[in-house]
Amino acid sequence: MHNSSMPTMINHEPKVLILYTGGTIGMVENPTTGAHEPLDFQHLASHVPEMNQLHVLVDTMQFEQPLDSSNIKPEHWQKMAEVVVENYDYYDGFVILHGTDTMAYSATALSFILQNLAKPVIFTGSQLPIGVLRTDGKENLITAIEIAAAHDRIGMPMVPEVCIFFQSYLFRGNRSKKFSAEQFNAFSSPNYPPIAEVGVHINYAHHYIRHAISTEKLTPCYNFDQNVVVLRLFPGISPSIVRSVLNIHGLRGLVLESFGTGNAMTDDWFIEELRSAVDRGLVIVNTSQCIGGGVEMSRYDTGNRLKNAGVIGGGEMTTEAVIVKLMFLLGQDYSHEKVCKLMNTNLAGELNEKSLQWKEINDSTTLL
Repeated sequence: MHNSSMPTMINHEPKVLILYTGGTIGMVENPTTGAHEPLDFQHLASHVPEMNQLHVLVDTMQFEQPLDSSNIKPEHWQKMAEVVVENYDYYDGFVILHGTDTMAYSATALSFILQNLAKPVIFTGSQLPIGVLRTDGKENLITAIEIAAAHDRIGMPMVPEVCIFFQSYLFRGNRSKKFSAEQFNAFSSPNYPPIAEVGVHINYAHHYIRHAISTEKLTPCYNFDQNVVVLRLFPGISPSIVRSVLNIHGLRGLVLESFGTGNAMTDDWFIEELRSAVDRGLVIVNTSQCIGGGVEMSRYDTGNRLKNAGVIGGGEMTTEAVIVKLMFLLGQDYSHEKVCKLMNTNLAGELNEKSLQWKEINDSTTLL
């Protein structure tokens, strides 16, 4: 199926495709157990008659078996992306309804999969099922549709990237993380401002919106390598634990959650274990346990020692973004050197523009 290189200017009533993957927004309470269970998507649509008042043509699709987002895997990221790719020419924007627990991972994954994306892909969900009286699901869904359909004065998409909308804010997907299991305002973007704030009006921060840097057609890239692990440091971590993690059979990438701006203990055994793992070909990326800020390994001696051992800094990326990006790059079967360089390269807005540019590594404007 052919995909347009750039979106056509909207001169018709905008069309939005909703994909329901599962999650609280489409759940009902089991009267016997009290547990929330997924229901058919028709239940969701019947509870939002306000959708009929939007000046948007809305079509819907759903996973054959709706998933709790805790069960989302890379193959489901591919299914979501395939829906966008296969329907790209027929819709002006896309809304993906998804459970909140792993929404940031999925939004990040699609930001890497959908290279040269030039249309909105908006993730949303809810903290309460849409059938509950105080649900936040209606507002989230309706506003996500509005954003997916929004276009500027010359008819171009307002937000041509993968985002998460929740409560009052639109965030870049690969900059987002879930920070509350209770509050309706459940997501944050620690190191990047909101792309839009929603009140009486939807106020877009135009200078923070990312636009496709290539005029090439949408090009999906689906492969992810799951041989990645996260090691969170803490005072007194056992050498045997560190060694066992670094020597997991088949391990290709490790995300090291360190302290502050990327600091860790300087015990000789620890540094030597990391150096040995890097020499064996393991890609180790250092990210901070702090919610805000990022890794600057040159600031203190403790971070410098990690850098000298071959550990890569993850900059201001969230842990979710580091994990997914590492899985994605390893899935392309690049050399160790290229993976390391691309981890510090802004590919989909996950890093600030001060990072290395893709053209410094490869003359192509796409990864393939």
